[in-house]
Amino acid sequence: MGDAVADYQRDRTALILYGSETGNAQDVAEELGRITERLHFFTRVVDMDSVDPVSSSQSQVRHNIACSPRFLWKSGLSICSVTLFVLSTTGQGDLPTNTRNFWRRLLRKRLPPNYLQRVRFTTFGLGDSSYPKFNWAARKLHKRLLQLGADEIYPRGEADEQHPEGVDGIFLPWSTDLRRLLLEIYPLPEHVCPISEDILLQPKWLLGFDGPEEKPSCLTDDTTATQEPVNVCGISPLVGGDQQRSFKLPPSDLLPISGSTTATLVHHTRVTPPTHWQDVRHLTFTTRSPVQYAPGDVLTIFPKNFPDDVDQLLALMDWTDIADKPIKFVPSVTPADTQTYPRPPVSNLPSFPKLTLRSLLTNYLDITSIPRRSFLSLIAHFTDNTMHKERLLEFTNPQYIDELYDYTTRPRRSILEVLQEFEGVRIPWQWAATVVPVLRGRQFSIASGGNLKLPLPGDKVISGSRIELLVAIVKYRTVIKKIRQGVCTRYIASLPVGADLSVLVQKGGLNMANSELSKPAVMIGPGTGVAPIRSLIWERLATRDEMQAKYQTYPNSQTADENREDYPPSIMGQNALFFGCRNRDADYFFQDEWENLRQKGHLEVFSAFSRDQRQKIYVQDLVREQSPLIYELLYKLPGIVYICGSSGKMPQAVREALIEVFQREGAMPRERAGAYLTSMEKEGRYKQETW
Repeated sequence: MGDAVADYQRDRTALILYGSETGNAQDVAEELGRITERLHFFTRVVDMDSVDPVSSSQSQVRHNIACSPRFLWKSGLSICSVTLFVLSTTGQGDLPTNTRNFWRRLLRKRLPPNYLQRVRFTTFGLGDSSYPKFNWAARKLHKRLLQLGADEIYPRGEADEQHPEGVDGIFLPWSTDLRRLLLEIYPLPEHVCPISEDILLQPKWLLGFDGPEEKPSCLTDDTTATQEPVNVCGISPLVGGDQQRSFKLPPSDLLPISGSTTATLVHHTRVTPPTHWQDVRHLTFTTRSPVQYAPGDVLTIFPKNFPDDVDQLLALMDWTDIADKPIKFVPSVTPADTQTYPRPPVSNLPSFPKLTLRSLLTNYLDITSIPRRSFLSLIAHFTDNTMHKERLLEFTNPQYIDELYDYTTRPRRSILEVLQEFEGVRIPWQWAATVVPVLRGRQFSIASGGNLKLPLPGDKVISGSRIELLVAIVKYRTVIKKIRQGVCTRYIASLPVGADLSVLVQKGGLNMANSELSKPAVMIGPGTGVAPIRSLIWERLATRDEMQAKYQTYPNSQTADENREDYPPSIMGQNALFFGCRNRDADYFFQDEWENLRQKGHLEVFSAFSRDQRQKIYVQDLVREQSPLIYELLYKLPGIVYICGSSGKMPQAVREALIEVFQREGAMPRERAGAYLTSMEKEGRYKQETW
């Protein structure tokens, strides 16, 4: 890049920060990164915790960035031309894990109201409108930035998972207008134009053989560290033979996941009849050492692709001959500062022995996911078929978002299937991890708690923990009459008893506090949504037993009263479960368990079986039927309501039913009933965990 371009680029630095729990916000942030790169911004995309928002040496920072734009990666926010925040909301309006250090620093009371007055920013939130605190995290961040004097250059965007076109339904028009605004605020010199979509942007990392140091074959000799785009359309991929492998199941080796624990599958049972439309599995894992978790927490399982799918992709791309040669990630340029150079697209690989293209595709790249616009845009550069190229680029045009949805999301078409249909596409193997998205872990609500955390009698592990899951295996037929299977649940369904997995136990969205366990609770969990409810019930029973033991041992002790608050022993820990499913005989999960607890007086159970009679009955109907009990537990005592299960209509229907309960039993006008429900949310007494 010439000196003139370098001069104006010092004033065109874009820092894109994301907060992501499952990877969706990161995908959006990377798309924004490509947009700003094409506008000749020196761009960095990184998680929020990687940046200190309250760096105190701003004058030194500005001096250093004047010499080298790369310095912005180490610095705070004020030195960037523009900062774009992309943030998902988790749990009860919470920020994702990789944003919390950033957020704590931003909340420091000593920060003056003009501290971020030089920051020019906008935010884009990802949320689900079926949650009461829709896009709460992005709104909180946006408000705090304004409090500290930051300048909002473009209105906040808010994506909604319930939108007919998903995130893209809001993101595409929002990002198109943002691009137009950035060009107005930061106009390019007359001799410079935005980088065309026809030109392939240079990635930060490529794959190379793990042998003698050599520059990847798809880079030209004059490539520099300037992010100048490189056109590789004419590269000929390595042609392989027809070597095939026919392993039926993914390999059983443990993945090197940072912070993970090893869990052994000790029980694996299908709990729905073979004739039932849905295959639901009850799985029990044990760990070698104790693992702490609370109701609402999740177990993250990292799936693997099936060998047949991997072999198809290798053959399709002509990669089979090199599939088992050692490879590694190679920076596409020689970084001036290795500490500030972006990380490889796949983490943990330095600890993976003998990485090959086959193991990369099996363990780390999501070859059966639904392709995003960015994938279709990239592969358009790797075909000489004019019709294919035009069709792929048409899908990426924001004007044709409906066609993109109809081609990808509606039929759940996979990346592998797209490459099979556009048979002229040949991706250079060096670009595999650039083009194909990362295979991310999937989170499942833990279904065990209290005494169920202890290993079962007969288990080989006696000092570890038990973790139970209730998992619906995703398998269905789409509008194009093809059977689809979930990437992770297909992998889970194939696991034999005795299999070892690298898993993460992570905080969930219920944000349980110990003080809640002694309060009356209304728990609503239809279908597999009963999993976290089951964990909660057993944890509450264990807490009640512990408190009763304290009363019996020290009846007059203040210690015994610590968590009691104002509840008498007869009311403390009262549990009311509202469960819904299709058929009593098919998917009434944990039926015997609920009946046993009911007979012992530990639990009140109200069940709705929507298909066992002519008129459909749902959990919201049971809430209305039991309005005196609901009102007693939630208003008079007052207790907590937990709603778990699928997002969409169910949470909204339950919310409406609760408002009607307060209207009827409390003789309240609707406005007051709705306000009381809102006050419950603010007090943390209305909790929703849906997916």
